[in-house]
Amino acid sequence: MRRPGLHRQHWKQGGGSKGIYAKLTVVVVVLLICTFSVFFSATISGNRASLESSEINVEELWESAKSGGWRPSSAPRSDWPPPPKETNGYLRVRCNGGLNQQRSAICNAVLAARIMNATLVLPELDANSFWHDDSGFQGIYDVEHFIQTLKYDVRIVESIPEIHKNGKTKKIKAHQIRPPRDAPISWYTTVALKKMKEHGAIYLTPFSHRLAEEIDNAEYQRLRCRVNYHALRFKPNIMRLSESIVDKLRAQGHFMSIHLRFEMDMLAFAGCFDIFSPEEQSILKKYRKDNFAEKRLVYNERRAIGKCPLTPEEVGLVLRAMGFDNSTRIYLAAGELFGGDRFMKPFRDLFPRLENHSSVDSSEELVANTRGLLGSAVDYMVCLLSDIFMPTYDGPSNFANNLLGHRLYYGFRTTIRPDRKGLAPIFIDRENGQTAGFEQAVRRVMLKTNFGGPHKRVPPESFYTNSWPECFCQISPSNPADKCPPDNVLEILESQLENEVNRDLEALMETNSTRRTEI
Repeated sequence: MRRPGLHRQHWKQGGGSKGIYAKLTVVVVVLLICTFSVFFSATISGNRASLESSEINVEELWESAKSGGWRPSSAPRSDWPPPPKETNGYLRVRCNGGLNQQRSAICNAVLAARIMNATLVLPELDANSFWHDDSGFQGIYDVEHFIQTLKYDVRIVESIPEIHKNGKTKKIKAHQIRPPRDAPISWYTTVALKKMKEHGAIYLTPFSHRLAEEIDNAEYQRLRCRVNYHALRFKPNIMRLSESIVDKLRAQGHFMSIHLRFEMDMLAFAGCFDIFSPEEQSILKKYRKDNFAEKRLVYNERRAIGKCPLTPEEVGLVLRAMGFDNSTRIYLAAGELFGGDRFMKPFRDLFPRLENHSSVDSSEELVANTRGLLGSAVDYMVCLLSDIFMPTYDGPSNFANNLLGHRLYYGFRTTIRPDRKGLAPIFIDRENGQTAGFEQAVRRVMLKTNFGGPHKRVPPESFYTNSWPECFCQISPSNPADKCPPDNVLEILESQLENEVNRDLEALMETNSTRRTEI
């Protein structure tokens, strides 16, 4: 964003007078004037800088962030041979969690298959742990597109084929393994690969966060991006529904999407109970006891360090302070908000033009699946295509984190990421009656955040949230490693794949010829 600079202050010294005492007196007066002038000038400059640097240009936010000459690119930039015909066995995985946790797991599964030179069996999506939805991979994603897009990287089959030998049919039973969390590549090339060679197939379950994110191999990271941003395409009916909603929203101008993460599971996880009624606190505490590890959580302490999700009203106050008015159209991607309408009313009063997928498109297909994988997939696409995206809690939220990464890759599309830790004392002061300078203080905090441009990934930020610089390139880079691949990179990969197929055919013909000679 454009940040106005400081205006330089200029001043002149005065002259002298007759007589040494007169001259000394004038010098002292001048020095005093200059001192006060410098002090006053600095004060005015400081105030001006403080005022000007807290201004946010809302019109600029409706456009994509500055790219700095970077563009998305996940194609290989070094030698990347196609998968050989003969692999070490079959890899099955069960991706647990919600849609976006499963999405990350699918990316890891493809990379694991490449690392082990394995044939990947179409990943299984857990139907029980989160959504109670048995749509499966075939019900959400375009299978043919997935397999075709990754043909230069891994071999993929929809199921483990049966073996026909000596007139008998034999099924390969995959050996089940529970992989360690954030397992290094070495675990896959040793423990997992050994079992795969022994049994012909392995079944890794559960498979959420089972491969380390930070890998010192840029080509492996780019493969993750190819899976996430190119191969994983939702089925045509989901894409049509999403595009229809976006078209209706955009027919009236710009629109913003907000992932309003004020839901029971996240509030229970964060331990933010005190703003709720005793009955609601009991519900949250029970949910936490049943689903999360026991931990001492003090609300005031959690709130002060930004560990609590923003309330809907706080979200509205941040947006109003930034300069968005009540004509702003907002799409809400959220499940069932905890606490009822008393938490939503203050937000709705500030921003009455609120929509969700049900209010924009009341088609039977969407209404019937609003809480399942299909509803989440539609929310994901609408948030991806919106002009601005704002997550209200991007801590352990896979939905928000994946979208932040996808929007970065999609062309540095604007995101508003509230600094909850920076905002916490401002909101606490407001609740205690200290409202003077509230909006200016909020703007100062928000101006220090990143609005969607390229930036260095710093832990705990996830690779799936920020794949820069591995999955981006420059036409004229200062670092050769950042140079964009040639425009004909797909032709090169296709040629390599054809050569591999031809070699396999030649080897097969040679084998058949040898057998005929022996006969």
